[in-house]
Amino acid sequence: MKTIRVVAAVILSDNKIFATQRGYGDYKDGWEFPGGKIEAGETPEAALIREISEELDTEIAVRELIDTVEYDYTDFHLSMDCFLCEVVKGDLVLKEHEAARWLAKDELNSVAWLPADAALIDKIRCFL
Repeated sequence: MKTIRVVAAVILSDNKIFATQRGYGDYKDGWEFPGGKIEAGETPEAALIREISEELDTEIAVRELIDTVEYDYTDFHLSMDCFLCEVVKGDLVLKEHEAARWLAKDELNSVAWLPADAALIDKIRCFL
């Protein structure tokens, strides 16, 4: 099975986290933490800074690794490094996503998370 390495930003502000709804692909409409694929020669942190700049027109600071989620989808294995991040500059402009929401601790289960992202929810609660 093919493995895809990606990074995800758990963007924290005012005791809420930023969630995005996919606007394309096989998993369209699912909710996720923004991010994307790691390119050759990139560190996970550099990939995350690049992806958030491209997808959300925002500069972030990558703080700490929360977890690496390993998840088997039907056609591929996903290895997702998930980092706690904060906005340094920008307004989180949606360029590729359908929607976005800031979620408080008691709202984390109010969206339909994609399976790999859902695996992270319990670990994120301790940051809120």
